[in-house]
Amino acid sequence: MSANRRAVLALAGLSTLIAATPAGAAASKASAPAQPKLRIDPRELGAVGDGVAKDTHALQLALDRCAVFGGGEVVLTGGTFLTGAIRIGSNTTLRIEEGATLQGSPDLADYPIVQVRWEGRWGPGYIGLIWGQGARSIALSGKGAIVASDAIKGRVQKETGLRHPALLEFVDVQDLSVTDLKTQQNDMWSIHPVYCDDVVFRNVMVNGRADGIDVDSCRRVTIDHCDFDTVDDCISLKSGRGMEGNLIARPTEDVVITDCSFKDHRWACIGIGSETSAGIRRVRVERCKMLAAHTFAVYIKSRPGRGAFIEDIVMRDLEVSGTGNGFLRLNFLDSGKQDQFPVAGFDGIPTVRNFTFERIKVTDVPVLVEAVNIHPDKPLDGLVLKDITGTAGKGITLANIKNVTLKNVAVTIAEGPKLAINNVIGKGLEGAAALSPTVRPADVVATQPPYKLGITSGKPN
Repeated sequence: MSANRRAVLALAGLSTLIAATPAGAAASKASAPAQPKLRIDPRELGAVGDGVAKDTHALQLALDRCAVFGGGEVVLTGGTFLTGAIRIGSNTTLRIEEGATLQGSPDLADYPIVQVRWEGRWGPGYIGLIWGQGARSIALSGKGAIVASDAIKGRVQKETGLRHPALLEFVDVQDLSVTDLKTQQNDMWSIHPVYCDDVVFRNVMVNGRADGIDVDSCRRVTIDHCDFDTVDDCISLKSGRGMEGNLIARPTEDVVITDCSFKDHRWACIGIGSETSAGIRRVRVERCKMLAAHTFAVYIKSRPGRGAFIEDIVMRDLEVSGTGNGFLRLNFLDSGKQDQFPVAGFDGIPTVRNFTFERIKVTDVPVLVEAVNIHPDKPLDGLVLKDITGTAGKGITLANIKNVTLKNVAVTIAEGPKLAINNVIGKGLEGAAALSPTVRPADVVATQPPYKLGITSGKPN
């Protein structure tokens, strides 16, 4: 058999492995990927590791051979491996040892143009530096670094409008783990899992000039003992925008964020939304330190036209300081871009319910809680603020909420009322000052012709 014939068969085997995973298959625990059968050093396949020569071909060959041989480990040691986008197949671990760096190419031509999700919509864009799609049991590990090129400026290419590459991007991957690595991204999102199940990020240092981890329509995600220093949301939870996201209907759900530290320099430590058109539910955040936020440490947001829901959000045992605007903001009236194909009418108003914040320590936050941008036609149902201590410039403002519980809120307020409310029902509201009613926004109307999934995509707005 010729060498070319063998190469064709190997690539065919990789495609078969990738395609074989059912979309809803049960995955093994992401923290314990399958034991590798192969151990490949890309230098044996021609990689140089000098930071000058492009090692894309050798790295991809090593990853492909692991996948087609049923699983394995590609190990980078000592050196800087310059590469364009590389794809990881099933049952494969990419291990970047301490002292080794995977360095992204500065040339956009080294990143294939595929369908990517960007700001809640699918469209053409440059794929991430390290990516996987339709695979199972993928792991990235080691104490080395993954670094994007500073030569790729901005989030989109000005000439074409194409989205720039993320650093790590995974679509429809079952059983994904990223552990112990250091990452450095340019102006685009750093880490972007989409439609993934059973995902673990643990002991990862996430640095960059944009979002840290954008969890996009994923299930069963753990983010544990990670350190963030980013120029936009450290963590953002999303599920699509407008009719496209609403019809696809893949929520982000069952997310656990524990023992992390956050420094944000443009937006929030944890953002939920505003792309929520498939829903976000069952999110738990515990024992985290929010050390800096340009706006609010926690910002939960959406708008009419998104539809779906945000529900069952629990955050407890947080330390909050260094915020530009405050601890918590809820805004469900005007956050984010309105989609050109919105979810119209009453159905387009997000359903929001069951938010709990307890055992929170705040230090000199300008505002404790701002929760007035809530639609009067769909009030927030269920808000608990309990065992909150510290110091703040201004207190709590609430509007259009039912089933509120305020208990043991012992925060020293520098000016104004500790609590002001309008159209709020619940416990612990005694002595609240009156607040002006929230202005009801205009109804969102359906577009004509109506949106058709996969056909009427329009241009990003």
